[in-house]
Amino acid sequence: MSATMDTESTYSGYSHYSGHSKKAHRQGRDRHKSPRSKDGSRSEKSVTIQTPPAEPLLGNDASRTEEGQDDNWGETTTAITGTSEHSISQEDIARISKDLEDSVGLDCKRYLGLTVAAVLGLLVFLTPIAFILLPQILWRDDLEPCGTVCEGLFISVAFKLLILLIGTWALFFRQPKADIPRVFVFRALLLVLIFLFVFSYWLFYGVRILDSKDTNYQGIVQYAVSLVDALLFIHYLAIVLLELRQLQPMFAVKVVRSTDGESRYYSLGHLSIQRAALVVLENYYKDFTVYNPTLLTASKSRAAKHMAGLKVYNVDGPGNNASGQSRAMIAAAARRRDSSHNELYYEEADHERRVKKRRARLVVAVEEAFTHIKRLQAEEQQKAPGEIMDPREAAQAIFPSMARALQKYLRTTRQQQYHSMESILQHLSFCITNNMTPKAFLERYLSPGPTLQYNRDRWFSKQWTLVSEEAVTSGLQDGIVFVLKCLDFSLVVNVKKIPFIKLSEEFIDPKSHKFVLRLQSETSV
Repeated sequence: MSATMDTESTYSGYSHYSGHSKKAHRQGRDRHKSPRSKDGSRSEKSVTIQTPPAEPLLGNDASRTEEGQDDNWGETTTAITGTSEHSISQEDIARISKDLEDSVGLDCKRYLGLTVAAVLGLLVFLTPIAFILLPQILWRDDLEPCGTVCEGLFISVAFKLLILLIGTWALFFRQPKADIPRVFVFRALLLVLIFLFVFSYWLFYGVRILDSKDTNYQGIVQYAVSLVDALLFIHYLAIVLLELRQLQPMFAVKVVRSTDGESRYYSLGHLSIQRAALVVLENYYKDFTVYNPTLLTASKSRAAKHMAGLKVYNVDGPGNNASGQSRAMIAAAARRRDSSHNELYYEEADHERRVKKRRARLVVAVEEAFTHIKRLQAEEQQKAPGEIMDPREAAQAIFPSMARALQKYLRTTRQQQYHSMESILQHLSFCITNNMTPKAFLERYLSPGPTLQYNRDRWFSKQWTLVSEEAVTSGLQDGIVFVLKCLDFSLVVNVKKIPFIKLSEEFIDPKSHKFVLRLQSETSV
């Protein structure tokens, strides 16, 4: 994905970005020709935000080593990228194909369940009304007159059905948050119970009332009232099983992300494995920092560099097998292990120094940019000497002064793929509209935030697969481990039961709090 800036309309007042000479352009292209040729062969999606003229604000060269660049890189250099807006990788193809395969079955299962629940709910609400209306339609002349008590029962049935309708809407008719692999056991049991209950009432009604054409209309109405009362009790049972049972914490689960080891702890009640996995995923999107695969490339490149420095010579001739070479490489790597930790230490120290320096530059640039914006009061708008702008125009006006510092910081911290030009401008205009400080604006960029903070196309995790040795409909137990997999990483969930706590009481008499002062000759008292 590539986001570019309109140099004529947005940044006409910042022409110093375009003051490079042709020689500087030529040198910049020569300097970055090699890294561009390497990245051109990759099929990953890229985000390229450019400042005028054609300088990348947020280059997507995540694997490019920052050690080969000085702190003044980009001040006299122009890099021209040729990234396609419609690039697609093999991972994207696999994700799209998997989503297409799973969407058909999931949609059919979802609509089938909704259809069954809707038909059964309609049958439940029409049954009491049918019990009352059928005698009036079939043998109206033979019915006994309905007295005051019978007419009062009509009001009772009407209000009870209204309460049942509202309660059913609040409990069952919700927009689904996710598609689970198996049916929700308690919900299915309640549907079966309601069906058997209504079927038994219809069976009794058909045998004892319809066949015999009972003339006691008040008794028929009371029979319908008893059905509505029983349905209200079933609704109360549904609230207990679906909502209240899981509120008391019974288990503590530890969730670990497989790639970087980030972990969180959560407390859960009596839930099935699939519903516990759903709760874990809901908390993952708001508690875990966004998954950044570019942070893992540093350790891989460092290990590859160490292994590339090893050379193996076959002194025994071509007859020797490859196992000897493998053992020789392992032994050589073990000998170099003592010195590799020094390289890791200095690399991390140098990276931290660079991050702190560019963070300081970014903070200063943003604070200076915000000083040029002043909110006008209603009475000052008529006599304002300068040009009056809306928040979007103000954001576009002050952004170029902080663009280079923001670019360098995001590239150093490898966050450039999560922030497009449009998202930065929207956030800046939002901060200006709500009179937020520069520190509030920088909060999103100084440290990676939760997954929900970014756009959905940056999540790297939309389709999940639940892997468990136990049945996913079984309840949580102590020691159960299940895994939630997506295309790029997985979440390992370990379940531990909260221990039984024995709390005792000890009474302290308030009158026992008496003290005496001991005076010694050595003290100053």
